Amino acid sequence: MRKGSCCMFTSGVIGAVLLIMGISLFVSGLFQTLIHNKLKGEITLTEGSKIFATWKNPPPPVYMEFFIFNVTNPDKFLKGEAKPHLTTMGPYTYREYRPKHNVSFVHNGTKVAAYTAKIFVFEPEKSVGDPNVDLVTTVNIPAVAVMNRIKGAGFWVSSGISMYMGSIGTTMFMTHTVQELLWGFKDPLLSRLKTIRPDTDEYFGLMLHKNSSDDGEFVYHTGEQNYLDFGRIYTWKGEKMMSFWKSNQSNMINGTDGSGFHPFLSKEERLNVFTPDLCRSIHMRFEKEVELKGIPAYRFTPPRDVLASGKNNPENEGFCVTPKKCLDDGVLDVSVCRKGAPVVMSFPHFHLGDEKYAKAIDGISPVHEHHQTFLDLNPTMGVPVRAMKRAQINIHLERVTGFPLTRNLNSTIFPILFLNESVVIDDASAARIQKLLLIVTLVSHFPLILVALGVILLLVSIILAIRFYQNKVIRFDFAEPSAKKDTSYAPVSSKVDDQDEKNGTYIGMMPVDKS
Repeated sequence: MRKGSCCMFTSGVIGAVLLIMGISLFVSGLFQTLIHNKLKGEITLTEGSKIFATWKNPPPPVYMEFFIFNVTNPDKFLKGEAKPHLTTMGPYTYREYRPKHNVSFVHNGTKVAAYTAKIFVFEPEKSVGDPNVDLVTTVNIPAVAVMNRIKGAGFWVSSGISMYMGSIGTTMFMTHTVQELLWGFKDPLLSRLKTIRPDTDEYFGLMLHKNSSDDGEFVYHTGEQNYLDFGRIYTWKGEKMMSFWKSNQSNMINGTDGSGFHPFLSKEERLNVFTPDLCRSIHMRFEKEVELKGIPAYRFTPPRDVLASGKNNPENEGFCVTPKKCLDDGVLDVSVCRKGAPVVMSFPHFHLGDEKYAKAIDGISPVHEHHQTFLDLNPTMGVPVRAMKRAQINIHLERVTGFPLTRNLNSTIFPILFLNESVVIDDASAARIQKLLLIVTLVSHFPLILVALGVILLLVSIILAIRFYQNKVIRFDFAEPSAKKDTSYAPVSSKVDDQDEKNGTYIGMMPVDKS
């Protein structure tokens, strides 16, 4: 009896205490604040932090896929008889190693400087075709670059250069192996120009000099002083701003390099990423929730207004250097940072661009799932669990005075290739993040666990109380008498024989009702 009431009382008191404590801690947010502060202190670019070693030498493999556009009707296109017809070759896949070197802390340790080397190794098992054998026909980019460089120099100068180009067999299209197109070949036109201008590089390749190279020195905020600054670029090549574009807003270096972001991301954030290939910063917006290897993530992707023209997005007005020749939505003229070469960047197949660009080319058809750029970021840690950086290199073809080869050309954004730089978190890193997220979840929800335990103990106490009072009523009922009776004594008569007479009279006990 005492044992049951003691258990009932103890569970009730402990349950009430746990319930009050849990509610108080939940309302105050103490445990959530503690774990958030702990993570903010750990996710910094400082020696000894959990993330610094993986930032210096990322373990997940990065792959670069090249898809080359091959022109099947160059003659008809040059004559103005047909749109260019393109077929896609590839992918030609390369494993990309991106270790950081010359890492040093600057500005009293509040920032860290580093170079990121990019090393490419061909992966035949992930490729379709052999880049050393496969031939591709595409625009003669060196020739177009020369035409573009001397455009406006006058009819006679242009005509003289045109005749010279014709004498050495220069045409508007060229055929080379994929290896040569990507990593370089000795161009006859550039070799001739080198005799006139010694600073001219006689080799051309879309990825020329990029293997084992870097994009220059970056200085990053460590995030130690403010977690929102984690990985944010402070300077690039010693400059806080670029000078390629027309406005200060366009020349700003905003955001990170895309390899990491601050912890505790929200769906409403605008994530800024600086891309040296585009010579500008772009921004990304939340698209949807995804999951990879058991890790929840937010997918961020560039919206349509990132590459919108200045007339549709005033933020982009500064990216048009020549006002009368501004391009429409979905393309970006980067000739200002490509030594004058008429290079135009876009998303693959002109995804998110004006439909006129895709309609001008046979073999181009944008598909959101295949051609979008996106980052899948775990919102708690801010680390990418999957990323797809997709971009297309195009050449702006147009009629150039003095060059008969271009007389039938209309202004065309001509695709050369598109690339897909992808990374997916490896299993070992995923397991570590899962473990850390579990700890964060348990600690953050500890007040709710206390509330749950308190409710359970209170329910146990209530059940014990009900059983206790039920047992007490039953015992009380068994203690009540059913009827009041007395016992009296009366003589009993029987046949008397000789023996009985000797023994006397029997006395029998019989109950007699009181009445």
